[in-house]
Amino acid sequence: MQRLLTLAAVSVAALAAAGCTTAPPGPLTAESNTGLYSLHQPVVERTDYVFDVEAGGDDLSQSEQARLDAWFASIQLRYGDRLSIDAPGGQMVSDGVARDVAHVAGRYGLLLSDGAPITQGDIPPGAVRVIASRAHASVPDCPTWNDRGMVTTTATSSNYGCAVNSNLAAMIADPNDLVLGREGSVEGNAATATRAIRSYRTRPATSQQALPATSTTSGSGGH
Repeated sequence: MQRLLTLAAVSVAALAAAGCTTAPPGPLTAESNTGLYSLHQPVVERTDYVFDVEAGGDDLSQSEQARLDAWFASIQLRYGDRLSIDAPGGQMVSDGVARDVAHVAGRYGLLLSDGAPITQGDIPPGAVRVIASRAHASVPDCPTWNDRGMVTTTATSSNYGCAVNSNLAAMIADPNDLVLGREGSVEGNAATATRAIRSYRTRPATSQQALPATSTTSGSGGH
């Protein structure tokens, strides 16, 4: 069983640097935007793909693992997708089933996430639901060219921010990072942190290296 669920778009705010002035009262428009705010911000849409597999006992059969693998391939599972598992009635998913699903997902370079989003429809008894959440970022109504020309107040163009934010939405590997960001690790690796400094200090200066030998002799045999 496969269903496609599209969730409401989540607007991402405060991606552009604010100007020296405070935000104007009321809705921000091209006419009232006298600072460096961007009217056009990336919007992240999330789509949940769901697939129910039979989980007889504490593991998945080889045939169910093959079905799951074929489903992953059909939706072109890739980096940035988030995988989770849900069981009927909010029950716990057995360690064996989670291990088998993680084994199939590992072929695509993905790990299982904690928790599962709410999906439509009941999970059949004896089955587990595998959910692949995929995010997509875009900037609606960009570019736009509706400036009124000369105005009495100093304001940015109605197209201001379209190029930067559209490129950001197109290039980011995981669009979910535009919504919540990503927490840094509390543990630092000293060897990694000092690698560039160590290379800078130990590498011989280019001025101490011999100049490369060159030849001005023509290879055509001419004089």
